[in-house]
Amino acid sequence: MQEISKGANVSLTALSEDAGAVVVSLSWSSVSGAGDADVSVLLVDADGKVRSENDFYFYNNPAAADGSVQLLGKTPTGSGDEDRIGVDLTAVPAGVERIVVAASQYGGARFGDLDDLRMTVADRSGEPLVGFSIHDASVETAFIFGELYRRGEEWKFRAVGQGYETGLAGLATDFGIAVSEEAEEAEEAQEAEGPGGAADAVTMDKAPGAEPEPVAPAPAPAPAPAPDEPVAVPAQTRGRGPRTTKKKVTLPKVAKSSLAENDSWRPARLFPVPTLKSDKEREVRATSVLLSVMAQVPEFGRRLTAAFGAPAGRMQTFTEVSLPHGDTPRRPDGVIRVERAGKLWTALVETKTNGNPLKPEQVQQYMDIAARRGYEAVITLSNDVALEGTAMVDVKIDGRRKHKVSLWHLSWAEVAHQAQMLIRHEGVGNAAHAWLLQELLEYLQHEQSGCHGFQNMGAAWVPVRKGIEDETLACDDARAVEVVESWERLIRQVCLRLGGELGQKALPVQRVRRGSDPQARRTAAAQKLCQDGRLTAELRIDGTNSVIAVTADLRTGKVRTCVDVPAPEGSYPLTTVKRLVRLLAEAPADLHVESLVEGGNGPRGTLERLRPEPGDLLPKGGAALTGFRLSLIKGMGNTRGNTESGFIRSVDEAVDRFHQGVVAHLGPLEARADRRA
Repeated sequence: MQEISKGANVSLTALSEDAGAVVVSLSWSSVSGAGDADVSVLLVDADGKVRSENDFYFYNNPAAADGSVQLLGKTPTGSGDEDRIGVDLTAVPAGVERIVVAASQYGGARFGDLDDLRMTVADRSGEPLVGFSIHDASVETAFIFGELYRRGEEWKFRAVGQGYETGLAGLATDFGIAVSEEAEEAEEAQEAEGPGGAADAVTMDKAPGAEPEPVAPAPAPAPAPAPDEPVAVPAQTRGRGPRTTKKKVTLPKVAKSSLAENDSWRPARLFPVPTLKSDKEREVRATSVLLSVMAQVPEFGRRLTAAFGAPAGRMQTFTEVSLPHGDTPRRPDGVIRVERAGKLWTALVETKTNGNPLKPEQVQQYMDIAARRGYEAVITLSNDVALEGTAMVDVKIDGRRKHKVSLWHLSWAEVAHQAQMLIRHEGVGNAAHAWLLQELLEYLQHEQSGCHGFQNMGAAWVPVRKGIEDETLACDDARAVEVVESWERLIRQVCLRLGGELGQKALPVQRVRRGSDPQARRTAAAQKLCQDGRLTAELRIDGTNSVIAVTADLRTGKVRTCVDVPAPEGSYPLTTVKRLVRLLAEAPADLHVESLVEGGNGPRGTLERLRPEPGDLLPKGGAALTGFRLSLIKGMGNTRGNTESGFIRSVDEAVDRFHQGVVAHLGPLEARADRRA
């Protein structure tokens, strides 16, 4: 990968023969784990301005209709997470000269609070081509990281690194987007109301002669603007609302009342599963169901393949295809083909369900077949979750072959997450597509489908847990590293499920510097597990500053979830305490509340005891109140994770109960603390 400095440029065509589609990644890290930013992309014409509102892509408008730009969301890495953007350069409209990639912060945060600001560009196969790091960030609230631009028939990349102290509004103004007075008022209202409050808005003059865009169906739809009026485009704000995009169809979370006579009547399903008897049947059915829905719902198919370098185009999918391989033909579980401008992109698919592991020799055969036939990718799909720095299967790549084949992995949990994001939050093209995705989701979540995601802590789980209970586990036991890896997979799956419910990205927090070795970090975590018997993790929901800590104590058999909430500066301690107890009116009675004071911990008690006497939380001796620590404790399951009492289920339920019952109600208090920080 070529490193360039601020202001430098390089030809993508010169770096790779396969740069027709690229994946742009923006990444950063934060010691506190709370720092984050929102990515946005602007398509700019020769005058340096956006042509219309459709040239502005952000969290609430994540994909171009022509497939040229798609925000792929955040992906965990060994040192934090990164935002990825798929760009199909062959699909970019002729009138677009530059593709500007930027990010902005919210809630008074600054880019100087983040570390390791970096942008990378990879080709279709995932091979990194060029990287650019920003070292001079300070008080900026928005940054242009870089841009892709045309020069004749080729595309080039320029490292920009330009910051704005005026946030997204200042950046948007430079590209022909004007922030209205209503936007500023909305921002003030949002700060006053806290997360979930009003969102700010950006307005943009429409291109001459442009038709007004219709507004998505709603109980009380706003009228479409006249052609000569500015068009409102939502912008990023902390605590933003649901990700419903205009002209998209979403389904209500609560189904309509049933017309069945009693509970024994089961609704008819497009993809029935009760008849599945064997793992082979599950694999065949799951592959066919998924690939058929991908081909019929463009948004879904594109969402799952864009990150793998697939172009935006006509997609067809196939199953049980016979391909020659020596004396015995091989049959991959599926094949995905995408056509654009007369060119084909092809991926072979190998599927496993019900926790069955992928077979390295089988995947190796498909990699060899793909290389010989000029296919672009092999995609593995299983219940397992991929980890940074850990290969799902070990395969050998013949470096003598000019044609490169990329190997990618999907988990069933990620497939379900993407389906839920589309039908509940972001929307799809029409009602039929939404219904198809709903049927797919019902299928994936059925107990007989075998597609529930990561569901087994592995062979090392029982002996490690027993060794911790008996205090006989050696600190250098390699099995402890296996348990730590399984724990990471579990936490990432918990984040996928929680994010799908909320319509926000939920990601594990890594408090490490970029470039650190993931395996060294896991080895250190394994040694800590052997010493104190605890598995620990932190996760953060996109758009909030709260970091949820999860601790599984294998010695006591308890799962603890907790969050620290800062107290607003300048407020009276008794007023703050009463406000907290009032916000937690619907929280579980067994919630533990602890006051945090300078230099230590203050009074504590259960919410049930504190509700009638909130003043018991006040620090003694006039100590300054700095915040609160809220904790819930739950017993963990005893099995490896595939039964009702399983460990995996108990962790998932603990996080879900804690977020719904506690964290979701803390927005107003956090907003006051942010505003006075």
